[in-house]
Amino acid sequence: MTAFFSRALTALFLSLAALGLAGCGPGSATAGGANVSAAPELKWDELIPKSWDPTKRYRNISLEALRDNDPRAIQMLDEMRAVWDNAPVNVALDGTAAKLSGFVVPLDNTQDGIREFLLVPYFGACIHTPPPPANQIVHVIADQAFKGLHAMDTVKVSGILKAARYASADMGVSGYEIKSAAVERFVPAQPK
Repeated sequence: MTAFFSRALTALFLSLAALGLAGCGPGSATAGGANVSAAPELKWDELIPKSWDPTKRYRNISLEALRDNDPRAIQMLDEMRAVWDNAPVNVALDGTAAKLSGFVVPLDNTQDGIREFLLVPYFGACIHTPPPPANQIVHVIADQAFKGLHAMDTVKVSGILKAARYASADMGVSGYEIKSAAVERFVPAQPK
C-alpha cells in the first residue's frame, strides 16, 4: 500500500480511538459566559453511539495489496469519507450541558480573536490529516472572540451540546455544535 493511502486510512481509524485530553485542570484564560466547572466533562468516545462501527466492512480486505491509483482504493476512500461525514451522533447527549477538551481548527480569525472554530480530538485533524468522523467534530461558536488562540491550540469548551450538522468545505463535517460556548485554555493537571 502506498504512503498516501496508508496515511489516509490510519488517520481515519485513529479518530475512532477518540483521543480525548484527560486530566484537565483549571484554565488560565476564559472567554464566554457559561460556567465551565458546572458541566460534566465528556470523553470523545462518549460522542460515538456504541452501536456504530464504520470499520466492520473493511476488516477482511487486504489493504496492503491496494495502490493509490487502484480504482478499488479510490472507491473505498470515497465510501469511507461518505460514511464518516454522515456518522451518527449520540442522541442522548443532545441538549445537555457538557464540557469537552480538544484542539482548535479556526473557522474565523479577526483582530479581536477567534470566535468560531471546530473542536477536534487529536492534533492535526482537519488540517494535516483527513477529518475525523462527524461525531468526533464539534462546531463551536464562542460567546465572545478569544484573543491569542491559534490553530491546534488546546482548549476546554463548555455549553449546551446540540446534535447539528455543519459542513466546512475545507475542514470537514461536524455532528455537534456548542453555541454561546465558554472557552478556556487547556492546562494539564499538575502531578501531586
